[in-house]
Amino acid sequence: MTGSARKMSKLLLLLVFILPSAAFAASSSPWPMEDFDPDLENKPSLQNGMKLYMNYCIGCHSLMFQRYERTADDLGIPHEIALEQLIFSGQKIGELMTTAMDPELAKNWFGGPPPDLTMVTRARSPDWVFNYLKTFYIDDSRPFGVNNTVFANVGMPNVMQDLQGVQTCTERKMVEGSEVCSKLVVEEGSGVYSEQKFDQAVYDLVNFLYYVSEPARLERQRTGLFVLIFLVILGVFTYLLNREIWKDIH
Repeated sequence: MTGSARKMSKLLLLLVFILPSAAFAASSSPWPMEDFDPDLENKPSLQNGMKLYMNYCIGCHSLMFQRYERTADDLGIPHEIALEQLIFSGQKIGELMTTAMDPELAKNWFGGPPPDLTMVTRARSPDWVFNYLKTFYIDDSRPFGVNNTVFANVGMPNVMQDLQGVQTCTERKMVEGSEVCSKLVVEEGSGVYSEQKFDQAVYDLVNFLYYVSEPARLERQRTGLFVLIFLVILGVFTYLLNREIWKDIH
């Protein structure tokens, strides 16, 4: 076995052990997870998701593999509107979607720089991100005054609390020797949005992150369909040609 082949076999063996454990870690939350069904054909949802991201997320979290121009073009947003209403940092339309937060200050505030979110829906799954954003609750014992049922003891504030309202944990249960929250209730009238409208806002935001994780997903899927159709047609003609060639031999 050559050196390159040996390295490849080790890599495959490593993936066999890592991927199942990573998938388990991403789905092992005791909280009952709601399903998330992304819709990349829904341009209004994606546009609203980008607006929410620019207003609530990019101050800390970058999308450093995504450009404003590509995003605006894919989502049907004119460049002048994107520059005027979505880009608040003075960046140009062709630049990458990076945050202006200083990494050293972020380390002092959060213990480390907030992660880039370009690939978060692929690393965690869209279901995980959707439920995570909905399940912050008040916890005075935490540095930012909130906790999360999907990601316990998370070091992040609830940046969308003004939209959702004040959510508290009203019931707890024991799971594998640890006490976890089992019921969340939003204080009536404490948020700008109703429960249904907030759920839709979170859906739009996660839908946008799902798009960002692979902007060419729809194009790839369409191309794959055409390739399969071509292979089927080619297979039919190949079969007919093969039968025509061999009929005289037999």
